[in-house]
Amino acid sequence: MKVSKDPMINQNNATESMKMAIASSEAMRNARKRRPRRLALLFIVFVSVSFVVWDRMNLSREHEVEIYKLNEEVLRLEQMLEELKGVGNGKSLKTLKDAPENPVDVERRQKVKEAMIHAWSSYEKYAWGKDELQPQTKDGTDSFGGLGATMIDSLDTLYIMGLDEQFQKAREWVASSLDFDKDYDASMFETTIRVVGGLLSTYDLSGDKIFLEKAKDIADRLLPAWNTPTGIPYNIINLRSGSAHNPSWAAGGDSILADSGTEQLEFIALSQRTGDPKYQQKVEKVITELNKNFPEDGLLPIYINPDNGNPSYSTTTFGAMGDSFYEYLLKVWVQGNKTSEVKLYREMWEKSMKGLLSLVKKSTPSSFTYLREKNGNNFIDKMDELACFAPGMLALGASGYGPEEEKKFLSLAEELAWTCYNFYQSTPTKLAGENYFFNAGQDMYVGTSWNILRPETVESLFYLWRLTGNKTYQEWGWNIFQAFEKNSRVESGYVGLKDVNTGAKDNKMQSFFLAETLKYLYLLFSPSSVIPLDEWVFNTEAHPLKIVARNGQQERKPAVTLRQRRFGGIKG
Repeated sequence: MKVSKDPMINQNNATESMKMAIASSEAMRNARKRRPRRLALLFIVFVSVSFVVWDRMNLSREHEVEIYKLNEEVLRLEQMLEELKGVGNGKSLKTLKDAPENPVDVERRQKVKEAMIHAWSSYEKYAWGKDELQPQTKDGTDSFGGLGATMIDSLDTLYIMGLDEQFQKAREWVASSLDFDKDYDASMFETTIRVVGGLLSTYDLSGDKIFLEKAKDIADRLLPAWNTPTGIPYNIINLRSGSAHNPSWAAGGDSILADSGTEQLEFIALSQRTGDPKYQQKVEKVITELNKNFPEDGLLPIYINPDNGNPSYSTTTFGAMGDSFYEYLLKVWVQGNKTSEVKLYREMWEKSMKGLLSLVKKSTPSSFTYLREKNGNNFIDKMDELACFAPGMLALGASGYGPEEEKKFLSLAEELAWTCYNFYQSTPTKLAGENYFFNAGQDMYVGTSWNILRPETVESLFYLWRLTGNKTYQEWGWNIFQAFEKNSRVESGYVGLKDVNTGAKDNKMQSFFLAETLKYLYLLFSPSSVIPLDEWVFNTEAHPLKIVARNGQQERKPAVTLRQRRFGGIKG
């Protein structure tokens, strides 16, 4: 910088420089004073902006979550709508997420549906409102006192198959014409499994309260049957007077085991749906009473004294008059979400399975596994076709055991199913007789030779298909269906056979052919999402009842073990 030689100028310059320096110093001091305020202001602005951005981000995330939830709800409602629409357009209760189906299954399911249409339209034409159709004479008969057995037994089958027009017409009959005020001595067992079970199942499927109201009406008329010293019910009751007794042919006026121990599913379900505990209390007291004298092998004879609860000396069997008692011990456990509240049922059932093992024997020379009967200490080498429900029961209950026991009982189920299938394959008509005897070196031969369109073998094939995925069981079921089509289908419905060896026909279309046989065949070729086994439990008449939370507990789906689907060759 250049310096002037003039002292005044230099002095002025010095003074000016000093002023500038002071001003600069003052400015710096002021700046230093203002900096914290600016920094504070900037910090406040930054924090404010951050809060706004963070809040917006949170709102955005919450918005996304809400949208996700809404989308899920929309999807769920769409699926429900699709299922409801299925009733009207011929689709089954099947969800949108099902994998593409095997065309063979679709074709076979349609054939079974056509069989149902043929059976139902024949009933509608010739026996509307009657209990059962007589196809040969083209008229109806009231074999159950005029309770519309075929009508009620068929309701849920019509619904599941998507036969909406037929279902709606049947529904109108139930609403306007079904009357239980009859001076009729009804079988408490048959009325429960067919009528109470059929109405409750249809209510669970459709949500239509008319079916629940009718179920309550008939159940109230049955309740006096349990008014015995032990609570073990009489098996016959007049629907108008409430007067109850046991059948005259029963030993010493005793109650029948299956008839007394096969109401639990229906009456527990009715208490759940109505909120009235009286139905459940009646039927559970029976199990409590039977458990007092329950043997270590879990096998009870077919006659029980209703006055003292003692078993009477008689046949022990998984066939007629014993069968469904054991079935319901397992299924009430399933219905009750497999919780501690129904642990007694499972414990009793497992004891009974120990007893079942003592009845197992193999034939010679072909090693067919079968279930004997027992009378005292004597074994009888006889097995009813009715006992062919057992393979399905064993398969359903196997998953409640540990791995080794599960494998053992599932293997036994598969062996028994093979025997039951051969009940059909061993006759000229390929339809099973009512029972079979086994002699050393002769394998099996037909005892009582009629076939009345029974469902038990097909029922077990359905369970084994669902639980193992082995397509062999579908093939066996299809062969049985074709045998029914060939031998039992007539112009005006389906009939049983008087003799499976000759093919001679009878004159009755049993209501359970529509309720059970055709339903299980239809489900055998349907996706597992149609009446899934972790959401529904079938009563002994094949009426599915929804599994719901028990006594206020949180609902949870009972675990059902599903094995990898596999393809297997048909034996023989």
